[in-house]
Amino acid sequence: MRLTVNSALGQAFLFLGLLALCACAAKKEETPVVPPVTSPLSRDYIGFGVITASYTHITQDPSEDSVSLGYLRRGSLVRVLRRQVVRTGDSSVTWVLAEGNQQGWLKEEVMEIYDNESQAKTATTEQ
Repeated sequence: MRLTVNSALGQAFLFLGLLALCACAAKKEETPVVPPVTSPLSRDYIGFGVITASYTHITQDPSEDSVSLGYLRRGSLVRVLRRQVVRTGDSSVTWVLAEGNQQGWLKEEVMEIYDNESQAKTATTEQ
C-alpha cells in the first residue's frame, strides 16, 4: 500500500509539473499596443521662458563664441524648444533653443521657464 500511495503522489506531482511547463510554454496571442501618432501629452516645445537678466544675447549656436543674432531684454517672452548641455573642461552650461522674434540659443540661467504661456505672461507683468 505504501508503494501505491507514493507512486500515486509521484505521478500527481509529475502531472502537475508537466501541466505547469505546458502552460508556461504555450504562447498566448497578444494584441500589440499601438501608440497614437501624436501623444496627447506631447508637445513640440519645453515651455515658455521669461528673460530675467537685464539683457542677453541670442546666438546662432549654443556657444559663447557663436555669432550674436541680437539681444533680448528683461521680461521678454520666448518659447523654449530644446535644451542642450555643453561641456567645456570641468564645467558645463545648459543652453536652450528659444523662439521669439527670432530663433536662437540662450543660456538657461538667464531665464525662468514656465509650463504654459499664461504663466509666463503673468510673470512678465510682475517684473
